This record gives sequence, structure tokens and C-alpha cells, in this order.
Amino acid sequence: MSERALRVAVLGCGTVGTEVVRLLREQATDLTARSGARLELVGIAVRDTSVPRDPVVDPALLTTDAAGLVRRADLVVELMGGIEPARTLVLDALAAGASVVTANKALLAAHGPELYEAAEGRGVDLYFEAAVAGAVPVVRGVRESFAGDRVNRVLGVVNGTTNYILDEMTSRGVGFDEALADAQALGYAEADPTADIDGHDAAAKIAILASLAFHTRVSIDDVPVEGIRHVTADDVEAARRGHHVIKLLAVAERRTTAGGEGIAVRVHPTLLPTAHPLAAVRGAYNAVVLDTEAAGRLMFYGQGAGGAPTASAVLGDVVAAARNRVSGGRGPAESRYAQLPLLGGDQVTTQFQLRLEVADVPGVLAAIAGTFGDHDVSIQTVTQEQTGAADGAAVLVVVTHRASEAALAATAEAVARIPSVKRVLAVTRVEED
Repeated sequence: MSERALRVAVLGCGTVGTEVVRLLREQATDLTARSGARLELVGIAVRDTSVPRDPVVDPALLTTDAAGLVRRADLVVELMGGIEPARTLVLDALAAGASVVTANKALLAAHGPELYEAAEGRGVDLYFEAAVAGAVPVVRGVRESFAGDRVNRVLGVVNGTTNYILDEMTSRGVGFDEALADAQALGYAEADPTADIDGHDAAAKIAILASLAFHTRVSIDDVPVEGIRHVTADDVEAARRGHHVIKLLAVAERRTTAGGEGIAVRVHPTLLPTAHPLAAVRGAYNAVVLDTEAAGRLMFYGQGAGGAPTASAVLGDVVAAARNRVSGGRGPAESRYAQLPLLGGDQVTTQFQLRLEVADVPGVLAAIAGTFGDHDVSIQTVTQEQTGAADGAAVLVVVTHRASEAALAATAEAVARIPSVKRVLAVTRVEED
């Protein structure tokens, strides 16, 4: 066993940072055996050293000088979140020759290429398992386990807050506002839940997974996003009656168009049949389904957030980076050789469901069908719901064959202008596979 010590600096001491410090302390002997070197915690950067903290955190290790701390570490664990000062500190750490472990999906989704190039230039590691789906080892799975396979599609429920909200709306029949308040009371949602419920957190995660799966640089700015604010209890109940559930789905997939192969990446509420593997993901859990050429369909499932689960993923990366320091090796670098084009809304086809409140008069269905035909959107089924409409009205549920996002948007706008259509209640994508 090597007696070498590796100096570890932790940036941030919130819920996850505290758990990382706890594991470094409580599992020191095992981590030394697994790493091949003793992991010596040399400092914890915080904004305010006077804030009361868990007794596991040694006050003598706290510092507000994060910049100085990263320059005297072999391994830097970044758990601050946000873009700045995290970006500058990570770049400084890499420039100083330290390997970096981060759980910062926003930073990676916005500045990943810059960080990868900095790590490559110094011959050090950049690990980020905890940035996507917490303890679920999907980053390592995509980046390493399927390096010899071809990933065709990634589908994920990757935000625990929105999944909890939608699950509560499904299981208890409550409205969005009540489910969100419950999530905040339980600590699943922040006081400002915008990043979660508007889909930005999921967009950052699918940008990272798409980059890994398709060997192409994908940033968060490349991901069209629709959140769950507009999902109503009626929408959820209508889905239940149709043997579906609504999930906020993150999607990245290969598509072949007239111009060749490209990738489509997006985040939006989606109707999933109850038999779909992602339909059974409950509460604040996360799951990712991969469709691959050789291995077929696989699913990663587990706790996607929380101090201990996320810290578990962080420590796994710390051990991997430490082993590489001891052996003189390196972990996987960025793979971007494919650089496939990102497809726009006019190139991507999806199946849709439209729920329409219409006047219960002759000719309404013909008018609707004609409008769909005018926009080259083919109808698969039309059914009439038994509930949910005002007096003198009916609710029609129209399910399309696959159509482009652009064509469907134009169709929905045109349908809303039909005099006998009172309201377009909802337009939701459908994932049947």
C-alpha cells in the first residue's frame, strides 16, 4: 500500500458538501485502500465561516479563501453550484494541475467544452457523475460502459422535484399549486422552484448526457424546454383515464433526415403509457432509459438527489481520480469526434395528443380534421371524453401520427381559430415505445 497522501479540497459545505466531508472522515481507511493513497482533507471553502455547521465539519478546515485553497490541492471537489465563482475556481484548479470532481450540472451544460479542454491541456481528470441523477451511475454508464456500443436514444426522468409534483397530482388528485407546496415543505423543491418546474435543471442534465451518448458537444442553449407549470389536475386525470401518466421527460435521440444523421434534444411533459418503464418512477426518484444498438434497452434507476446519495457519487469519482493520480493514468477525456448537427423543430417528428373543448354541434369534427389535413398532420385516433366539458360542449381527444414540432404548433394555432372550438385544453407529446 502506498503511503502517499493526496490533498483534497472541498468547495462548498451545504447538504452534499457536509455528507462528502462525513464520508471522507468516517470511511477514511476504506477510501485509502480503494484509492491507493491517503485522502487528506486540507480545507473546505465557504462564504461564511461563522455559520453553525454539523459537528462532523472541523471548523479549523473552513476558509473563505477558495482561490488559495484550490492552489494547494491535488483533488478539488466543487459543490458550490451555479456558474461563478465555480467556473473560475475549477479552471484555476485544473491550471494548477489538480483533478476536479464536480456535481455542477449548470456549469457543465454551459461551459463543459472549456473545462474539458483545460483538463486535457494539463493532463488531469474532470469527473462529474453526481451532476446527473445523483447516485444513479448513468454518466459512467454512458461514457464508459457503452464506449463500444452505439447509443440511439436517451429518455430520462431526471428531475426529482417535478417527478414528485406530477406523481402527487396523479396519485392524490391534487392540483399543481398544492403539489408544489408539499414538495417545498418536504425539501424537494426550493423556495424559488423555477429551475426545476420550468425544466432548466432537466435541460442541463440531458445536454450532458447527449454530449456523452452522441460524441457531440451539446449545451443547455441547444435544448428546447417546456416545463410543467401549465399541467392541470384535469390533464393528469385525463391521462389516467387513457391509461397514461404525465412525466417531465428529457429526450436525446439520433434521427436520420434528408440531410443525413443528426440529434434531437428536448425537455417537455410527455404522456407515457402505464406499461412504459419510466411510468413507474415514483416520488423524487430518477431513471434513465438507454436504447443501444448492441445491448438493447437498459434502465438506470435510483435516488436522484439528496445529500447522502449525491455524496456517494462524488466519492466514487474522488476514488477514481485518486487512483489515476497514484498510477499516473487518466480517466476518459471528452469525446466529440462525431459532432452531429442539432436538429430543429421542423426536422423532428413526435406524436402528439390534443385535448379540445368544442361546441357539441354537427360538423365540428369535420372542421377539425380538415384543419389537420391542411397542415399535413395525420390523425391517428379521435375520442370523446365523458367528463370535463362545460354545458353544451364536449371534450375531444385527438392523437396524431408523428408530426414535426413546427407543423403541430401551426396546426394547434389554426384549430384554436375554428369557431366551434372553444378552447385548446392541452397539447402534449406522446411517447408510446
